[in-house]
Amino acid sequence: MFTGIINHLGTVKKRTATALVISAKIPKPKLGASIAVNGTCLTVVKTKGGEHSFDVGPDTWKRTNLGALRPGQQVNVEPSLKLGQEIGGHFVSGHVDATGEIVSLEPWGQDFYRLRVELPKALTGLVAVKGSIAIDGISLTVTAVNAEDFEVMLVPHTLRHTNLGKRGTDDRVNLEVDPLARYAMTAASALRSKK
Repeated sequence: MFTGIINHLGTVKKRTATALVISAKIPKPKLGASIAVNGTCLTVVKTKGGEHSFDVGPDTWKRTNLGALRPGQQVNVEPSLKLGQEIGGHFVSGHVDATGEIVSLEPWGQDFYRLRVELPKALTGLVAVKGSIAIDGISLTVTAVNAEDFEVMLVPHTLRHTNLGKRGTDDRVNLEVDPLARYAMTAASALRSKK
């Protein structure tokens, strides 16, 4: 479990057919620990000198934007939530629901930006204005949504301390809807089916 508050940027060192290696200045994790990389929950299999290795299977490469990563690219890194730790964002599982293309990233007042992202059909009805969404693992609040896309506002801190400040149109981002939205929709569907 994660919070969507990104305090670490990592750099891709290597990507193979079955593994991802990043460097990140995070406290040395135990082997088997969970770390979110661009919002994708991965298991640490090796760590040495600030480099962390993860096994990555075919399904994860296919369902996330990790398969498009190249050495030198920055990634958002979040160690798993510890008991008693402050939850500043929202509960993020690290199980990516879909990827979406960035439609636009444009100024929205002084130092703020409006980010518009394609809304995959699989997420229709699960993204709502004022609801939370994780984009590449970052907890953000939805400011607008329509049938094709949704938007969020990026504050200066987010632009400086995450990889979104270096993203552009057509880049693919990992999306995870707020678990509360998923449970609410499941409950509503169950009620409708009983009628």
